[in-house]
Parts: sequence; structure tokens; C-alpha cells
Amino acid sequence: MSSKRRGEIRRLLQDEGTISIADLAQKLGVSLETIRRDVKPMTDAGAVTRVHGAIGLPQHLGEAPFELRMRENAGAKRLIAQWVARTIQNGESIMLDTGTTTSFLARELLQHRNLTVVTNSSDIARTLATVNGNKVFMAGGELRSDSGAAFGGSAIEFVNRFSVAHAVISVGALDASEGITDYDLAEAEFARTVLSRGARKTAITDATKFGRRGLVQVCDLGGFDELVTDQQPPDDIIQALHAAGTKVTVASRHS
Repeated sequence: MSSKRRGEIRRLLQDEGTISIADLAQKLGVSLETIRRDVKPMTDAGAVTRVHGAIGLPQHLGEAPFELRMRENAGAKRLIAQWVARTIQNGESIMLDTGTTTSFLARELLQHRNLTVVTNSSDIARTLATVNGNKVFMAGGELRSDSGAAFGGSAIEFVNRFSVAHAVISVGALDASEGITDYDLAEAEFARTVLSRGARKTAITDATKFGRRGLVQVCDLGGFDELVTDQQPPDDIIQALHAAGTKVTVASRHS
């Protein structure tokens, strides 16, 4: 394997955290067989680790589940977050549920000033609470061990006291028939509440969540104003979103 391609693989892993063999082949413009041959000596040497048809950097594997998820598709999530951050003005109010893409958004908001932020995520609260004159209100309750977020009746009751300019949720799964769904009842209920408190209701997700369906519906495709993602959704989802009157924005580095 060429040292140039080895360097490209390492660079992609630093950016994405984990990446599937198929995506790696596509990004580097080579066959699956070539990528498998390239990756084998790297895994044999311990430079990368194979996980479920993907590869990752071994130093990431000891991290907490939320930190590991932050590294999945990190480049796409950062791109989405950068686009949304540009639509939020200094001094505005924003409500964010817990999620890796909303945590990326919190980091992109570090240059903003005098924000009012309402969240159930300790990561988002910690990121924005002590900078630039922000006011941060965090929903209370027991914090989950995997994400450091609060859920349940007390968290919902707390955020229901606020009305904000921007309500932003991260998406667990999205398909044409059921809309936004989640795999956890409490997370779905909290996300639904967040959307109800915003003048502008935005759902953000990378393209890996398209065509998936969770156990619990958050809302149908008319339950929010805009979907911001990194790739054009499949045709059935696009048509259903347009029929529901929901805007679709594909973020790009130049938008």
C-alpha cells in the first residue's frame, strides 16, 4: 500500500472517528478489495481497529459511549452544526436536546454572545455556560450515565416554562411514513417537547439516520419547520417532506 493512501486513511479517521470500509473505498476511489488489503496490515500492526464492518482509531475505544458517538460521522455533524450556527444571532434564545449533533452545534456557538440556552444536556450546558455572557438553564433530574442528560417528568416540566426563538433537536431515525422516531421513550418525549417550545423548529441529522425507524414517534414530517442535513435525503423522504411543507436544507461548506 502506498504511504500516501495510508496517510489519507489516517486523516479520514481523525476527521470521522470511525468509517465503514465501503465509505473509505468510495472516498479514496478504490475497490473494496483494495481497501481491505490496505487496512489489513494497519489492523495487524494495531494502528487501526476493526469494528462491525468499519475501522476506527484504537485510542477512541476506551471512551464513554457518548464520546464514541461524537466521533461517528464527525465531519458531517460539524458541517451541519456550522450551517445552523450561522442562522442564530447574538442575544437569541435556543433550546437544544441532548445528541451528538446538537453538541457539535453548541461548540459552533462558542463565538456567539449573550445567548439564552435551555437544554437537558450537561455537555451542552458545560460548553456554553461560562462564556460570552450566555445564560444557560439546564433541566434537572437524574443524569444518564451514557450521555450525562436529564430526562423524565421534571425535565419536561422545566423546559415547558420557556419559549425560545430556536428549538433544535437531533434525530435518531427518520423515514417517509413515520417521520422522526427515537429508540427511547423518554428521549422521544423530551425532543417532542423541545419542538413545541420554539418559534423556529429545526431537526438536524446526518444522512446515516435516513430510512431508519425507531420505536417511538417524536413527530411526523409536518411537526417541524426545517430539516438540516449533510446529504440529499432519498426521494421518498424528500417528497414526503415537501408534501408536509417542511423545508430541506443540505448544508455545504460554501452555504
